[in-house]
Amino acid sequence: MSAAVKLLSLGCFLLPFSDGKLDYESWGDGMQLQGDFSLAGFFPLHQTAAASAGLPAVGPCNAGTPTQHGFHLMQAMRFTVEEINNSTALLPGVKLGYQMYDICSEPASILATLDLLSQQQQSFSEDRNSNQGQRSVAIIGPDSSSKSFPPAALLGAYLVPQISYEATTEQLSNKFLYPSFFRTIPSDKNQVTAMIQLLLRFNWTWIAIIASDNAYGIDAMQSLSQQAPLHSICIAFQGLLSSDQDPSVSKQMVKNILKTKVTTIIIFASRTQVPNFFAAVIEQNVTDKVWLASEDWSLSSVVSGVPGVHTIGTVLGISIKNKSLPGFEEFERRSFETSMQHSNTQEVWNGTKDRENECLHSTDLYSLVRLKLPLYDYDVTSSFNVYKAVYAVAHALHQVLGCDSERCEKRSVQPWQLLPWIKQVRFPLGNMLVYFDESGNPPAEYDIVTWFWRGTQWSFRVVGLYRGPMMLTVDAEQVDWRGSGDVPLSICSPACLPGHEQIPSGPHTCCFDCQACPTNTFLNKSHPTACQPCPKELWSPPRSEHCLKRTVLLLAWDAPFSKALLFFMAVCLLMTSGSAVILLLNLNTPVSKSAGGHTCLLMLAALTAAAASSLCHFGPPSPLACVLKQPLFIFSFTVCLACITVRSFQVVCIFKFASKLPPAYDKWAKKRGPEFTILLLSASILLISVLRVTLDPPQPSQDLDFYLDSVVLECSKTISAGSGLELVYVAVLSMVCFTFSYMGKDLPANYNEAKCITFSLMVYMISWISFFTIYLVSRDPFTMAAQVFATLLSVLAFLGGYFLPKIYIIVLKPQMNTTAHFQNCIQMYTMNKQ
Repeated sequence: MSAAVKLLSLGCFLLPFSDGKLDYESWGDGMQLQGDFSLAGFFPLHQTAAASAGLPAVGPCNAGTPTQHGFHLMQAMRFTVEEINNSTALLPGVKLGYQMYDICSEPASILATLDLLSQQQQSFSEDRNSNQGQRSVAIIGPDSSSKSFPPAALLGAYLVPQISYEATTEQLSNKFLYPSFFRTIPSDKNQVTAMIQLLLRFNWTWIAIIASDNAYGIDAMQSLSQQAPLHSICIAFQGLLSSDQDPSVSKQMVKNILKTKVTTIIIFASRTQVPNFFAAVIEQNVTDKVWLASEDWSLSSVVSGVPGVHTIGTVLGISIKNKSLPGFEEFERRSFETSMQHSNTQEVWNGTKDRENECLHSTDLYSLVRLKLPLYDYDVTSSFNVYKAVYAVAHALHQVLGCDSERCEKRSVQPWQLLPWIKQVRFPLGNMLVYFDESGNPPAEYDIVTWFWRGTQWSFRVVGLYRGPMMLTVDAEQVDWRGSGDVPLSICSPACLPGHEQIPSGPHTCCFDCQACPTNTFLNKSHPTACQPCPKELWSPPRSEHCLKRTVLLLAWDAPFSKALLFFMAVCLLMTSGSAVILLLNLNTPVSKSAGGHTCLLMLAALTAAAASSLCHFGPPSPLACVLKQPLFIFSFTVCLACITVRSFQVVCIFKFASKLPPAYDKWAKKRGPEFTILLLSASILLISVLRVTLDPPQPSQDLDFYLDSVVLECSKTISAGSGLELVYVAVLSMVCFTFSYMGKDLPANYNEAKCITFSLMVYMISWISFFTIYLVSRDPFTMAAQVFATLLSVLAFLGGYFLPKIYIIVLKPQMNTTAHFQNCIQMYTMNKQ
């Protein structure tokens, strides 16, 4: 039923009162105290059954069950007023009074609020000593959020200050709707944050939430539902508890919780609604769960007294910071003694007085005191909030009245005049500072408590502290973990192994399967649901959580391979240069002339340049090295092949086709045709190479694709159309050279070079075919060394096959390096032909 309907119904109920005014005089002894300024106290002194559907029922509260907690809260207000009235420092010469209301239900809270509003309409000029002249300048209470909404809205319209000691819903922080509402208990916004931090502290990410079906529970559930996903916490189940809930509904709720397999359940509910739910939990033998209790029931004896509740598992809770009230127990003891003195007097409510407004004042103090309700630590802690609320009003009144250390001004004070001063109060009380923020809330501070059992004997233990905004400390070893004794897990899926991504397996992010990250991906711990690719310059093995630097592959100058190859190159250069010197010194000898004369020196220079080109393969590639590496070798080797080809052609023509040669050959031979032919063949390959490096120049590059874990430092365009054309040209020239050499296989020994040239060409071809085969499957330093080796081996093959036999004759067989010996060989060849 809406608040408007309730107010309208209660307004109709109030019409029978005389003269249209409410009689606010208390009918119970001790429930009212006359003073210069009065405070109203709203306390749940009794618990009544919820009204059935229809108009709200307002009956005598004393027909319900006396409430221990509400009684002690009311006593705390009486104790505080007495302490202030006996003080000389605060409000000197001013006496505070009070009038207590039993708020046993929401309709009773509305009725009491209307009673207070009627007082605000009375003329303040009435006799202050009469009951009709006293009205309240502020209200302390009520105890719950649901009971606080009507007073906060109605009293706020008249700017009457209201300070609640237990209403925690965040909605009441709205100053637009509730401009005069304050509280001395932190709002649920802070409590929800504390619970989130508690879940994170123990890594409980798979939870259920049970909340009471009122503003207190629903607001908290909504806030938890909004904040939990921000911290990767999943809510598997949500349920609401109502005051008149059917037991079968609670049983089904417990079954649904069991189906989700959660371990941690948050219960954000009123202490009057939790016992029936726990009865269903106990009935279904649910054990080894963790129950997170909201402040309202975490230390409630009503809940801890449920038979069998010690079997449900571990209870961790949020509670108001534990405070003591020195002298409070002595005050209650004196109240009991006073009640016994009044037990036989006519002052006690006995039902003989006028019951005209018994719905407002059906309770007397002494009948409650004589019940000797036990005082627990929880009651004292909550009573301290009442204590703070009364002192806050007193300090504000102290400022309004302009009090000094001896006296206060004697004047009337309107509630709206008191309101701005309550907003500004800031005073020490015990070991804490009392003040309100812009929303009327106190600083957030909670104890983290756990239930402690010795058999069925209940007690609690403070195991941590939460101080806003997000500072939480908990000693897990002090928690009484029921079951295994260790902190239980409350997760949907176990954590994935390092390097495994989470694949969602349902609507909740907490439920997932694990899959290993493939090569070259890694799992960023801040995003565990997807493997991320490594940057191109890095790599990672499977199941990796970070990327690694790639191994740099190059033919380093100081590598063992490099040292051996450099030595090999030095030998080749020494041999080519040495051979050139020997041939130069014996240039006019028959052996030198038969080898080509000056052409030999050109061939040896080309072989020297080809061997020197291998220097371009060592170390990190440079732009110049990339330009020279292939063209220099191809050009130098082509010059050598061109010389051998022309020389072989000449020898074959002289010995085999001398009589058949056309006159053009004589002109070609005499007009320096061989030299021009060599120049033409060399210039052709030079032109091809220059065009290639000009149109598509090779550059230093990094091959990141050939190896997963390495980067190959090489020159680009190693295999391209231009380089392919170069290779085809050299291959064709090699075949022509081989053909002419083979045609002279039966020439005189001094001119028969077919075997040597064939051997050299075979070594040259095999070495490069081997290199290209290796290059297609590997790009490591060994492959780079193989290219250098193929280059040097090609040089050494032609040096050894073509020049060393001639050097051997010049140096070791000088008798064969004579004109007579050569003529003799020619004559024998001619005779054999005939």
